[in-house]
Amino acid sequence: MSKVNLLEKFSLFDSYWDPKIVGELNNQYIKLAKLKGEFLWHHHENEDELFMVVKGHLTIKLRDGDIELNEGEFYIIPKGTEHMPKAENEAYVLMFEPKSTVNTGSADSEKTINNLEKI
Repeated sequence: MSKVNLLEKFSLFDSYWDPKIVGELNNQYIKLAKLKGEFLWHHHENEDELFMVVKGHLTIKLRDGDIELNEGEFYIIPKGTEHMPKAENEAYVLMFEPKSTVNTGSADSEKTINNLEKI
């Protein structure tokens, strides 16, 4: 494994809500995604998720209030917590998630990605 430059990796793709694997750590994936617009309400029954904003701003909507994340900030969504990520403008996000985590969690959607690309 060689060192990873996050901005270089982000430059390799333009799609939104399409996580890319950039590393593995203790049975977890380190993922990058570009986000813009709203995702969908969902939860992950058995997995916590970490969202860290590398560039831009991200709102994580929760049923009891919103979490606003700016560059350099992260938030851990506890398993079972219903949430909806939203980015008014393009945001670059790093995520730590167990390998079993499906991007849409409990929701069956056309946005579900089952085969993640490694970059």
